[in-house]
Amino acid sequence: MKIMTVVGARPNFMKAAPILKAIAVHNRAASPAGAIRHVLVHTGQHYDANLSDAFFKDLELPRPDVSLQVGSASHAVQTAEIMSRFEPVLAAEQPDVLIVVGDVNSTVACALVAAKISYSAHGGRPVIAHVEAGLRSFDRTMPEEINRILTDQLADLLFVTEESAVRNLAREGLAPDTVHFVGNTMIDSLLASVERAGESGILESLGLRDNGATKRYALLTLHRPANVDRREAFTSILEGIQPLASQCPVVFPVHPRTRKQIAGHGLHDAALAGIRLIEPLGYLDFLCLMRHASLVVTDSGGVQEETTCLGVPCVTVRENTERPVTTEVGTNILAGVKAEGIRRAIERQLAPARPGSVPPLWDGQAAQRIVEVLVARMRTV
Repeated sequence: MKIMTVVGARPNFMKAAPILKAIAVHNRAASPAGAIRHVLVHTGQHYDANLSDAFFKDLELPRPDVSLQVGSASHAVQTAEIMSRFEPVLAAEQPDVLIVVGDVNSTVACALVAAKISYSAHGGRPVIAHVEAGLRSFDRTMPEEINRILTDQLADLLFVTEESAVRNLAREGLAPDTVHFVGNTMIDSLLASVERAGESGILESLGLRDNGATKRYALLTLHRPANVDRREAFTSILEGIQPLASQCPVVFPVHPRTRKQIAGHGLHDAALAGIRLIEPLGYLDFLCLMRHASLVVTDSGGVQEETTCLGVPCVTVRENTERPVTTEVGTNILAGVKAEGIRRAIERQLAPARPGSVPPLWDGQAAQRIVEVLVARMRTV
């Protein structure tokens, strides 16, 4: 069996790395005839060293077999460019299975190419497997929501992280025998890396740990266009965070796109008072920073999951979440995007915390289950 996995943006790396490791484990136990040949394709949707190269190193990912080097563009141009560059790679490699992960443009673009291709030798196409299928925010203004819906309609195998995704896919008419509740490969990465993250020196370098004692601080991440592209929306979020920033340092690793918007909006020192802007971090440094934070404020889907696993209080500055398990059993609450709602949510999370729990199957074994399903599927073909 030949499997091709596609990654393109930072969240993809954490979701794909455990699958590659599970394939390696399978191959060590398999006969030569039962071994899996693997091809890793990086579209280059994220190409900044701090958003790509550092993550490959921290996650111990092999170098990509193919790099498409697409780079930044509008959604339409980027998606089209990925499709154009990916099609000849798929035609040349002819994998039995194509794994796409998450909800970025690379995910839907490569799934669409695979759904339409016909290998000239036998007229077939790869089995399309979508890892992290079925998540829904029910907000179609989010580009990621469109990517999720379309990818799930194109996929042959749907690997889901939480029970809400099973219900969503059933409501959309996807066949139950294509849906597999396997757990969360992003949590596989976290559990495999948390010990190494403890060796990070990021807290010392930021002055947040002294003589072994960690100081109280909060962590902030913002990158969604709806939150950072409009000055009014961005300043409202910052106003909501200001009372927190007056109580403790707020560390803000700034995505390059967000930094550009800060400059473009002309946000002055008063709007960012108490908020410490730093460069994007590698995976292990960020995991260390997140693990020891008193509170995380974010608009990232993945961070909602990671904080739930770590038991760290999280405030999500969005009106909705495609990961409801993080609010139902985890440590996350939705604050909306208005200053007053954010202030109230932060106050609530800084009060004595309600105990959260880890969702079912978030046990570090999701990737192993995925590989088992793929092997069983291909034995029947």
